[in-house]
Parts: sequence; structure tokens; C-alpha cells
Amino acid sequence: MQGIGKMLIVAGIVLLIAGLFFVFSPKIPFLGKLPGDIMVKKENFTFYFPLASSILLSVLISLIVYLIRKFS
Repeated sequence: MQGIGKMLIVAGIVLLIAGLFFVFSPKIPFLGKLPGDIMVKKENFTFYFPLASSILLSVLISLIVYLIRKFS
């Protein structure tokens, strides 16, 4: 039962961090406007794929998970 409790605590923390990210992400000036982000604008069509922003977030999340595993 302790394993399930720890897993629920970690899941709650992850959800809290994700929620805070969604609330404060519009206030981060460079997120979504990096040089590697792809944007195609046509007359009645806009396609946006944040490639560089996704890679940056992936690296940050991987670093956080690595540090959590190393120190716990």
C-alpha cells in the first residue's frame, strides 16, 4: 500500500506542476516563439508546430526527472 500512496503523491505533484505551467505559460515571453518553431500562414489557414519549444521542454523535464531519481 505504501507504493500506491507514493505513486498518488507523485502523480498529484506532476498534475500540480502541469496545471501551473498551463496557467503561467502565456506569461513566458520566449516560449512558443523560438527560432526552430514552425509557422505557416496562408490566406485562410495557419499551421503552427512548436518544434524547438517542445524539444526545450522535453530536455527540462528529462533533467528534472533525472535529478529526482538521482537524489531519492
